[in-house]
Order: sequence, then structure tokens, then C-alpha cells
Amino acid sequence: MSLYRNSAWFLKGLTEFTKNGFLSASKRFVEKELDLSVAGRSFMITGANSGIGKAATMAIAKKGGTIHMVCRNKDKAEEARADIVKETGNKEIYVHILDLSETRKVWEFAENFKKKFKTLNVLINNAGAIMSQRDVNAEGLEKSFAVNVLGVYILTKSLIPLLEKSPDPRVICVSSGGMLVQKLRIGNLQSERGRYDGTMVYAQHKVRAERHTRSRS
Repeated sequence: MSLYRNSAWFLKGLTEFTKNGFLSASKRFVEKELDLSVAGRSFMITGANSGIGKAATMAIAKKGGTIHMVCRNKDKAEEARADIVKETGNKEIYVHILDLSETRKVWEFAENFKKKFKTLNVLINNAGAIMSQRDVNAEGLEKSFAVNVLGVYILTKSLIPLLEKSPDPRVICVSSGGMLVQKLRIGNLQSERGRYDGTMVYAQHKVRAERHTRSRS
């Protein structure tokens, strides 16, 4: 079974997570499908001030969407928002400061958001963390696990009632090809045993996210 699993994931990696995989997928990409407006729809994007999160925010802002940027660093978030508003002319972009490693605050944020805002169409769980050494938060949770797994679960679970009030709601979890180098291990969720390798721990978290997403689809 292990040989089958490894072979299947290896083939998936070759076809989807390499340059050749990208070039193959790009042939099926229909650019006209992006020619639409999302005005009137609201999006929440975690880790929205850089990388994939900022690119997604920029693209959605150009299409007229209302965006809630959930970021850890206020200065970087406001700087990113200013860049996006300047580039797109869309001012319906709101910054929310939240450290996803503080799981109690994640829940409090979601509950307060539901009270303040009446609609949310799409949640994009993009934020992620790779630690160079094992560290725990005030709740005693390993920080990268808190950000990559538990924080994502709490935020999503808490916001589902609000999402379900919207037509055609979506939850999008950004994954990583790094998951291909790890198999699912549930006996060491807090990375307490063995040598701590931040990159491998991150990959393990992405395996969990992938399996959870598939089990819900």
C-alpha cells in the first residue's frame, strides 16, 4: 500500500507540481473565464499582504470585489492595501490584524466579524508559517501547527454560518507541493518527538490540510 501511495503521489507531483505540469495545465487555461465582475461579493483572505495572498487580493480587487485582508503585521498590511488601492482604484478593501497562532483570538475575531458584517461569500485560507525551531504559543500549542492547521480550522468552522447565508459560498485552502514529501502522521501533531525540521513540519501540515479538504469535498 505504501509503495502504491508513494507512486501515486510521485506521479501527481510530476504532472501538477513541476514546470512541465504547469505548462501542460496552461494549455487548458481559458483566459476569457476571468472576464467577469465580482462586484457585490465579499472575500476574506488570510496572509493577504504578500505572495499569493497579495496577488489574489489584487486580482479580486480589479474585478470589483470587497476584500477583508487578514494579516499579522499592521504596517505591512496597510502598505499592501495602499498599493492595491492605487493599482485598482478599489477602496472596498479592509485590513484586519490577527495572529493566527493565537487560536483563542482567531475564534474571537470570527465571532466579532459575524456581528459586524452581514455577508461573506468566499474565505481564502492562504496564510502559513514555517518555523526555524520549535516554539509554542501562550496556549502551549506548537506555533506552526496553530497557524497552519488549528487556526485554519477554527476560522473556517466559525465562519461557516455566515458563509452559508450567501449564495454560492466557497472556502479555498491554499496547499503546497511540499505535502508530497510527507505521509500523513497523526501521532505527533505537536512535533514533540524527534528532530524538529520546520520545512518537513510545514509539509506535514499541508498533508493534513489536503486530506481534510478532500474529506469535506
